[in-house]
Amino acid sequence: MSAAIPRPLTVHRALADEARRLRASSQSPRLDVEVLLAHVLGITRERLYAQSERVLGAAEHALLHELVTRRARHEPVAYLTGRKAFHDIEVGVNQHTLIPRPETETLVEVALEKLDELADETRSRPADDSRSRPADDSRQQPADETRSRLADASQGQPAAGRRREWPRVLDIGTGSGAVALAIANARPDVRTVGIDVQYQALEQARLNAEQLGLAERCRFLVSDIFDDIPPGSLFDLIVSNPPYVADDELAATPPDVHSYEPHTALLGGELGLDFYHRIVPAAPAFLAPRGFLAVEIAEQRAAEVTAIFREAGRFEPPEVRNDLGGRPRVVVARERA
Repeated sequence: MSAAIPRPLTVHRALADEARRLRASSQSPRLDVEVLLAHVLGITRERLYAQSERVLGAAEHALLHELVTRRARHEPVAYLTGRKAFHDIEVGVNQHTLIPRPETETLVEVALEKLDELADETRSRPADDSRSRPADDSRQQPADETRSRLADASQGQPAAGRRREWPRVLDIGTGSGAVALAIANARPDVRTVGIDVQYQALEQARLNAEQLGLAERCRFLVSDIFDDIPPGSLFDLIVSNPPYVADDELAATPPDVHSYEPHTALLGGELGLDFYHRIVPAAPAFLAPRGFLAVEIAEQRAAEVTAIFREAGRFEPPEVRNDLGGRPRVVVARERA
């Protein structure tokens, strides 16, 4: 009796077989395999079903099997493919960048809302209305290499008493640049500056900006929060998704997180509040008149973060915004007049 001829490995069969391997280690085994197989074949997930009877070559099967094996060890799908969809864009990610979450899209939506609010005020303001800083304000124009790069993002300062026609946004802890790039993608009039302490993350952010055609309006600089931002560099909006996992909470996060994502982008100190204590009190020195500060938060720390805003004494009462799951996700406040 002749040996049975092995069945060709089709897309349909590969999806079923590899998804079974992930059932014990992933909450979304089928979705994970769909994303990985689409990556291997260089097509979209939607195209997989149009090509369900396509036969995988030996190299394609081997690569898929390797990626699923790594996923079974909890390596995030985004690191396996090097890509992650976020808001209306897709960005590249690497082991030096936090993987953008759907919840963080709330920060982008709040930012866009506040930029619209500023734009409406600018359109309705009389031409001679002046809301500039007092003449003796100690903020000076930057005068070093960083000044030059910041100026590139803004094309100079506005005339006294006028907000720029091109709003400026600062993204603290930019990582892959996802937040800054999503804002710039949605608002063609906006210039953004993303800062981070990780040079490798900024390299990825710059590459993402180039691939999205946003490099002319999005700049990325090494800075530990405001440490390397010269006084006098003013922004209409400052946003941040800072590290906010408390030190003793890390072990309770999924292995996809604590075993693979950079701890420098996750850990926010003993109470998860260290970065808010650094960002919020210092932000007014870098806000244009009546600018906004918006930060992402852990859902259980809304009260603590809003208290930090109030204690700073420079902001109007902060607002807490929920994400699509109904959980507190963003605190935003406007600088007092």
